[in-house]
Amino acid sequence: MSAINISKNDFHEEVMNSDKPVLLDFWAPWCGSCRMVVPIVEEIAKERSDIKVVKVNIDEEEDLAREFKIMTIPTLMVIKDGQVVKRSSGAKRKSAILEMLQ
Repeated sequence: MSAINISKNDFHEEVMNSDKPVLLDFWAPWCGSCRMVVPIVEEIAKERSDIKVVKVNIDEEEDLAREFKIMTIPTLMVIKDGQVVKRSSGAKRKSAILEMLQ
């Protein structure tokens, strides 16, 4: 499965009410570091059926970016049972992202 692009309209259903842990990627198309992380996030989405991988474009979803106090992108979060359990900003290697999911 590939990463799902979401908006504020489906955020709570897809993320906060998910029965699986969620890897949430806040990004923007103009962000160089985000473009480095995109293939890694997509690869993880295809490899891991035990999690849901979602992406939020901060340019299109400013309210969500503000709600989660996004100051730097990419920002990756792991959400379990509607709670942020891990958060990391900046480009990361695949091993570091996978470690967040443990």
